Amino acid sequence: MKSSRELLESLCNAMGVSGFEDEVRELIREFVTPLVDEVWTDALGNLFAVRHGESTPETAHVKTPTLMLAAHMDEVGLAVSHVEGSGMLRFVTVGGLDERVLPAQVVVLRTRGGKRINGVIGTTPPHIQKDDERRKPYSLDAMFIDVGARSRDEVADLGLRVGDCAVADRTFRPLTGDAVLGRAFDDRAGCTVLIRVLQELSQLPRLPIRVAAAFTTFEEIGARGAHVAAYTINPDVALVLEGTVAADVPGVPAHRCPSRQGCGPVITIMDAHTHCSPKVTAMLEQLADAGAIPWQNKTPTFGGSDAARIHISRHGVPTGVVSVPCRYIHSSAATLRLSDLEQTVKLVKAFAETSADLVHKN
Repeated sequence: MKSSRELLESLCNAMGVSGFEDEVRELIREFVTPLVDEVWTDALGNLFAVRHGESTPETAHVKTPTLMLAAHMDEVGLAVSHVEGSGMLRFVTVGGLDERVLPAQVVVLRTRGGKRINGVIGTTPPHIQKDDERRKPYSLDAMFIDVGARSRDEVADLGLRVGDCAVADRTFRPLTGDAVLGRAFDDRAGCTVLIRVLQELSQLPRLPIRVAAAFTTFEEIGARGAHVAAYTINPDVALVLEGTVAADVPGVPAHRCPSRQGCGPVITIMDAHTHCSPKVTAMLEQLADAGAIPWQNKTPTFGGSDAARIHISRHGVPTGVVSVPCRYIHSSAATLRLSDLEQTVKLVKAFAETSADLVHKN
C-alpha cells in the first residue's frame, strides 16, 4: 500500500478543477478498490467506496448504522472563456482562486481529449504602464493565457476550446523537515487522509458500522456533489475531511489565524456555513486526548466545507469537520506538514472505530 506522501504526491500532480475531477477520481478508484466492498460513481461524478459493517445473528434484523467520511476531489482553477483572434486566451476563475497571485504564473491547460498544453498568464508589460497603473493589482480582465499560438485557428489546432480548464504548473516537492509543497492540498490532503483511513480499516475486523467514503465533486463552487452524496448514503453521522487555512505567518494576529502548522488536526466548531454537531466535536476532542494526538480548534468562522450540505441532508445529519492545516491554499502552491496529516489519519481512524457508540447514544 502507498504511503501518505506517495498518495498525496500522486493526487496533487493530477488535474481536477471543479467539474473536471475525472483524472483525480480514476486515481482514487485505483487506490481504494482493493480496500472496500463496493465502489461506484454517481451522475455528478462523486466516487463512493463502502466497507460493510459486521453482521451477527443478533444484529441481522437490525439496520447497520452508517458513517459517512467525505473529502472533495476538486480544486480551484481557471477555465477558458474566450479565444482572441491573436491566439491569446481569456479566462475566468473556477472557485475562490486568489486573482492577485495570477500574473506571470506558468499554467497547464487540459483539452477535452485529455491533452495537456503549457501556457503562461500574461499582462501588459510594466515598462509601458503609467505610474498609477503599476501600483494597482491586475484585474482579471487585464490578464490572458499565452500558449504560443498566433491565431484562433492555431488554438483550435491544439484542441483547446472555450470551457477547457487550467491550473498552475506546480508539481509536488519536499521542503525542509516534514514540510511539503504542492498544488490543491485543498482538498487532496483530505482525500489522502480518507484513503489512508480505508487502508487502516481494511486491516481490522469489521466494525459495527457501515463506513461509506465519498470523494465528492464541485465543493469549490457550492458543495453540489456533497449534497447528492449525502442523500445517496443517508448517513447516521458524518465527518468531513479537509485541508484548511493555516495562517501562522508574519503579519497575521492570533485571533485571525484559523489554524497553525505543526499543531495537529484542526477540529471545527463552526464556520461560515456550518455549526458542527457538539457531540461529534466532543468525541473528536476526547479521542485525540485519549490517543495523545495533538489537536487544535479552528478559529470561527472562516471558510466552509461539504459539511454545509451534508448536515442538512434529509432529516439532518450530526456532522463534524477535521482538517489538515495548510498554508497558502486557493493560490498556485500550498504547504503542509506530513506529521499533521498522519496525526489526522490517527484521529479519523479512532473516530471510525468508535462512531457506532455515538449513533447508539442518539
